[in-house]
Amino acid sequence: MADAGRPVIIAVDGRSGAGKTTLALELAALLRRHRSVTLFHLEDIYPGWNGLAAGVDRYVAAVLTPLAEGRDAHWSGWDWAHHYDGASRTSAVADVVLVEGVGAAHASALPFLDAVIWVDAPDEARKHRALDRDGETYAPFWDMWAAQEDALFAGADMRARADIVVDASVGDASGDAASGTPERVLDGLGELPALEQLLAPERARHRGLEFTVERLGWPAGLAVEDLFDALCGARANAVWLDSSSAEPSPGGPAVLPTANVPAGQSRFSILADDAGHFGRTAEHRDGATTVTARTDAGTVSTRIPGPFFRRLDASWGRRAVKAPDGYPCEFTLGWLGYLGYELKRETGGTAPGRAADTPDALLLFAGRAVVVDHQGRSLFLLTLAEPGNRATLDEAERWREGVRRVVGAPGHPARPTPSFPPLHFAIRDPEPAYKAKIAAAQRQIRDGNTYEVCLTTALTTETPARLDGWDCYRALRRRSPAPFAAYLRFGALEVCSSSPERFLRLDAAGLMRAEPIKGTRRRDPDPVVDAALRADLGASAKDRAENVMIVDLLRNDLSHFAQPSTLAVPRLCALESYATVHQLVSTVEARLAPGVSRAEAVAAAFPAGSMTGAPKISTMAILDALEDAPRGVYSGAIGYFSLNAAADLSVPIRTLVLVPTDDGGTRLGLGVGGAITADSSADDEWREIQAKAFGVLSTLGAEFPD
Repeated sequence: MADAGRPVIIAVDGRSGAGKTTLALELAALLRRHRSVTLFHLEDIYPGWNGLAAGVDRYVAAVLTPLAEGRDAHWSGWDWAHHYDGASRTSAVADVVLVEGVGAAHASALPFLDAVIWVDAPDEARKHRALDRDGETYAPFWDMWAAQEDALFAGADMRARADIVVDASVGDASGDAASGTPERVLDGLGELPALEQLLAPERARHRGLEFTVERLGWPAGLAVEDLFDALCGARANAVWLDSSSAEPSPGGPAVLPTANVPAGQSRFSILADDAGHFGRTAEHRDGATTVTARTDAGTVSTRIPGPFFRRLDASWGRRAVKAPDGYPCEFTLGWLGYLGYELKRETGGTAPGRAADTPDALLLFAGRAVVVDHQGRSLFLLTLAEPGNRATLDEAERWREGVRRVVGAPGHPARPTPSFPPLHFAIRDPEPAYKAKIAAAQRQIRDGNTYEVCLTTALTTETPARLDGWDCYRALRRRSPAPFAAYLRFGALEVCSSSPERFLRLDAAGLMRAEPIKGTRRRDPDPVVDAALRADLGASAKDRAENVMIVDLLRNDLSHFAQPSTLAVPRLCALESYATVHQLVSTVEARLAPGVSRAEAVAAAFPAGSMTGAPKISTMAILDALEDAPRGVYSGAIGYFSLNAAADLSVPIRTLVLVPTDDGGTRLGLGVGGAITADSSADDEWREIQAKAFGVLSTLGAEFPD
């Protein structure tokens, strides 16, 4: 926020014809609803067609300098008809000064600016727009002016310099994107820490949203897989939080039954994308979060510097909406996606030596979604609208009507399980190397530096052609259903998870629940062998010890923000069976203390102790040295942060990550690991990571690498 008496100065920059002037005029009109605004156009001060650089100098000296000191700016306008300085003009001090034109955010102007907006558009579109606007007076000078722009911006990455980028080269003509680029820019300005106070009135309107729930019956023959494909299959960004263990998948192979899974754990699935008026994405990378909203004219991306969990605290954790009576799910729209393991740098860990090839966090905001109640055999259609904004109310009704049509359409025959080309995975740490790291971890334990190390490695392969992650996920959920399964698509990045493990659930009333898994045995199709494996796990003192250590760690993690008397362990080392593995699972619960930050409570528990070992902070440092590689999505968190302040997050284990390669192929990554204690057997640990990889690898028709 600017000093008292000094205006907030916002620059709108971009090359000629990008649409700066129109945006600035419309943005000024929006800002004037709650404050005074002065609008300055640089074209009024350029000294002629060859005067771009000189005009920027005049603008900085005669306009920005006095305004930044809280004084009116007096400057000479350029007389374009007679080619000399014209009458003296004044730009008065106001609450906000918008400066618009080529060079408005030049390096020499930056010290005076509170925010920078860069407007981009394809070259041909810019030229067409500029000549349409200025006619034949501009045409003879287009090339001369373009050359001056090239010189002015040479060596400067203007998109990286900007707080907000408006990109008209990626417009969405689907009819499913928000209109109103100026409104999205205003929203973006309100996200910037420096302008939060100034734009408090605009930010307040987001706290008065209308949340609507419509219940539909679940028609016989409707497969959730088909429903997701129909509603979200064409969207670039979409999330399916899929309780796949709750429903048999049509066309899938026979799988071993689940057993002893808590009632209600697989009750709800959530289908969402970032379409519509409220839709946007948030990507955290390199210490900043970029929030992108799509409009019918392009995208508006706002870069917000600072830690991810600070940003989360600013955008989530307060009850913005209330669920109506009779709606049984905690999700009331909001953010969905993943948090990568490397966010540990914000929670006591250190930054990795090299970055993952995926963002540190990637989420979408859903202003509409379908919640599937597997237990109640119902579908819930969730929508948001702004009271009094007819366009958002109409959009919500059109979407609901579209869902009703899809749900009411005749069912499709079960599609066959997809098949895949031959895939040959390599492992980062072959057996001798992995066992050497087990020995190194045990030396750290003997030296008293840790008492449990959750050592991981990665399996990777590449395909020469694009591999469809949606096909991978459809096959995975049929082969290895799980209560916390998920499919995430963010452009070309896809995540296919069959996780059985909850990281943390925080309900709207403040109850926190973690359900760590430690102790694994593979399943076997022979019932006798399978029962013996299950009994072996249940009797294993070593596996129980691993689990109890992590329970103690999580009790400590939750205690930081809990009411002390509420900390409890309702389940300890319970045996649960899934399609490909038996697991030892515990439950740790506590009630959030009044008035504390929910985002900080999540951060205090992140990453999941079952994926680090204990004590957490020192063991993460040991893991950094042993693994010497980023984990990325694997062992971070997948789930939602809801508008009623609830959250539900899984641990991304048994999770395949697909990333595009530069040559048009796909890189596939699968993380695996296990807990190392003083009495761990290297041979047993090697067999355990093979068991954990089996569900995903067998889905793809691949083998564990030799």
